[in-house]
Amino acid sequence: MLALGKLLELTLAGREPAEKTQLTVEGVRMRWLAEGALEVRPPQARDNGTDLLLSAGIHGNETAPIELLDELIRSIARGDLKPRARILFLFGNPAAMRLGARYVEQDVNRLFNGRHEQSGGAEALRACELERLAASFFSLPDRYRLHYDLHTAIRGSKIEQFALYPWKEGRQHSRFELARLRAAGMSAVLLQNKPSIVFSAYTYEQLGAEAFTLELGKARPFGQNQHVNLAPLRLRLEQIIEGSEPEPDESLEGLQLFSVAREVIKRSDAFTFNLADDVENFSELEKGYVLAEDVSDSRWVVKEEGARIIFPNPKVKNGLRAGIVIVPADADGLG
Repeated sequence: MLALGKLLELTLAGREPAEKTQLTVEGVRMRWLAEGALEVRPPQARDNGTDLLLSAGIHGNETAPIELLDELIRSIARGDLKPRARILFLFGNPAAMRLGARYVEQDVNRLFNGRHEQSGGAEALRACELERLAASFFSLPDRYRLHYDLHTAIRGSKIEQFALYPWKEGRQHSRFELARLRAAGMSAVLLQNKPSIVFSAYTYEQLGAEAFTLELGKARPFGQNQHVNLAPLRLRLEQIIEGSEPEPDESLEGLQLFSVAREVIKRSDAFTFNLADDVENFSELEKGYVLAEDVSDSRWVVKEEGARIIFPNPKVKNGLRAGIVIVPADADGLG
């Protein structure tokens, strides 16, 4: 196997490869661009016009998706997987990966779409570098652009695998992409309705990619992801990479759609959630329930029918989102 197939090993060791460009027997070019960044190009005659960005490890302790990308890279390096798409593999936060931590000083996934310019430190610089790598990769004209940013969650979830679909004014969410997510094993999709500062929002809003944050279960250490079923996602990614993807059924049957009702923003250290510490994502909220309280008698009272909570995290820094209240949505208005 080519040495660049061991990108994860190189990244965890903090080493650069001796050879930064290598060719497989099939003529696929693998090129090391920066720490945790590998570009894969098929031979020109096989290129089908797809540019696929696969990122994981934006949070360093979310190991299942990191291991999935490692397996795909190794399959390409061995010649088992024969790409027809251009691919950029990114391990987002190598320093945190080496520590087995979510982040070192700052949450990288809150530093995109210009946020890194308002901050300092190594992780702000890394967010800037990730934006630069993505922008360069998606700079070729007249190509289909797709980005999956793979994550696992801090807590358990009543819906284990789901996606978040960014928003941009004047741009419709794609029924085809939702059907593809369903085929990849996603059980639900949250349709965003405002700009965001996460990585997938940057590539969607600024680079014109179809882009998604995929949540694939609960965060566990390296080597402890045996119970995370990523087989449907891996199969779909292999099909996209090889250009062998079957046409998805666009009925969306069985795929739950949600929209954002409101975000809960932590204003001060006095913020408290009236939820159990181990509350799961997609837990239902009763109408009239006092969800959270903060300074100056501010309260978040559930007003919506069918409301649920995702990503509750009272430990975020002041001014950041501490949770999202979501409600069921329908497929009207999809492109």
